[in-house]
Amino acid sequence: MGGTAATTAPETSRYAWYVLGTLFLVYVLNFVDRQVISILAEDIKRDLHLADEDLGFLYGTAFGVFYALFGIPLGRLADHWHRVRLMTIGLALWSAMTALSGLSRSGGQLTAARVGVGIGEATASPSAYSLISDYFPRRLRATALSIYSAGLFVGGGCSLFIGGLIVQNWNRAYPGGGPLGLAGWQAAFLGVGLPGLVLALWVSTLREPIRGRIEGLPEPAPHPAPLRAFAGELLTIVPPLTLIGAAHGGRPALGINLVALAVVAGLVALLVSLGEPVLQWAAIGIGVYAVFSWAAALRRRDPATFALIVGTPAFLCTVVTYGLNAFLSYAASFWAAPYALRVLGASPADTGLLAGGCGALAGFLGLTIGGVAADRLRRSNPAGRLVPVILGAVMPAPFLVAAFTAGSAWLFYPCLFVALLSASCALGAAAATTQDLVLPRMRGTATATFFIGTTLIGLALGPYLAGRVSTLSGSLSVGMLSLLVVVPVGLATAIAAYRLVPAAEASREDRARAAGEVI
Repeated sequence: MGGTAATTAPETSRYAWYVLGTLFLVYVLNFVDRQVISILAEDIKRDLHLADEDLGFLYGTAFGVFYALFGIPLGRLADHWHRVRLMTIGLALWSAMTALSGLSRSGGQLTAARVGVGIGEATASPSAYSLISDYFPRRLRATALSIYSAGLFVGGGCSLFIGGLIVQNWNRAYPGGGPLGLAGWQAAFLGVGLPGLVLALWVSTLREPIRGRIEGLPEPAPHPAPLRAFAGELLTIVPPLTLIGAAHGGRPALGINLVALAVVAGLVALLVSLGEPVLQWAAIGIGVYAVFSWAAALRRRDPATFALIVGTPAFLCTVVTYGLNAFLSYAASFWAAPYALRVLGASPADTGLLAGGCGALAGFLGLTIGGVAADRLRRSNPAGRLVPVILGAVMPAPFLVAAFTAGSAWLFYPCLFVALLSASCALGAAAATTQDLVLPRMRGTATATFFIGTTLIGLALGPYLAGRVSTLSGSLSVGMLSLLVVVPVGLATAIAAYRLVPAAEASREDRARAAGEVI
């Protein structure tokens, strides 16, 4: 797996685009496996006797919480270990768990498989963001990250088309169940999961670049025991191991950790007493407590990384802003297919083609245009990259209203297209901003932290809350539109990031040195 790093600039430059193309394919498959459940939702709901809120939980929370939890230690592992090897293992894991989703016979089994998919996929973006940042110079970084991130929408779109085609044709050919008694939705999971095992072999051949060389920084010394450090990192974020990790920091650290645990448990208990589902909010509570435990441990163990990530308001504002963008985008992407099937009376194949096509084209165009624009705006304005982030916080709202109140496909699909196009413009710019605010050795951790926002705020809450309100109100339109209450908050944090980022980036090395970093 992975050979030596490239040694000459021309070779690296040419090879960088090949690496980017391969990583793009990985991210396409990442979202095929993640998103295919959307087009299968109506069949899963019927066969497993689930409600809309259960579908939101399966798609968002069961996946997203564990994606976030394991993303942080895996991000740290990406900073210390062989990134290509880590991505290869993760790709093989999530592909196998996607295939196993097709053997599920209950909601519990499908939940367990989705947890496995989340853990496996948590390896991808920390490794990819770090690799891309070491293959591409800063002036092209938003463009490169946008092209990579376009796999999000291309994969999501392909998943709807492929999944819709498989489920419709399978159910038509085997109305009573096919080989091994598999229904169409189960065959679809198997069909999109197994190819990832082949792609994992291809990924294993990529070269590992030298960290920081493209920025003229000295190569960091290799970590003496990266896997042991990863195991130690698990003690800081995976409950109840977090109590052991906190105890290593002494009695005060353990006491603060226990207080945080009690507060989170109390809030979960309050929500449950008000009639909210135990499983959903227990999972969110675990995620929130785990992130707190990790941040507290990071402050003790790596003050410089803590200072440039958790201790930097510009970084946090960028994370929250895109997290709220993802809150709307994930919900719209997931519920678009059920809305078309349920409200517009469309067929699975047609819905997969049209909704998937809208998502794929809108995302690819939005990310590419947004990334190129962000890099150009940055040339004359240190905060220029945040302009697409600000636009992405507000522009999707009116088009989401139009889409999820539409009574015809002629209105629904164009409005969905524009909503996803405008939302996706922000991703490459936001991701590049977080990478610029940290040192090269911290990029995997920065990526994992960035994805906390997209998962715990966006993925774990957006689709579920839309489904929960839909269950209570009996209207999927009401469920989706209720999410728009977050738009003013997203705009406020985007503006704050715009104002804070230039100074934070300019003082990056000084603040790292003040926290003990040797540069």
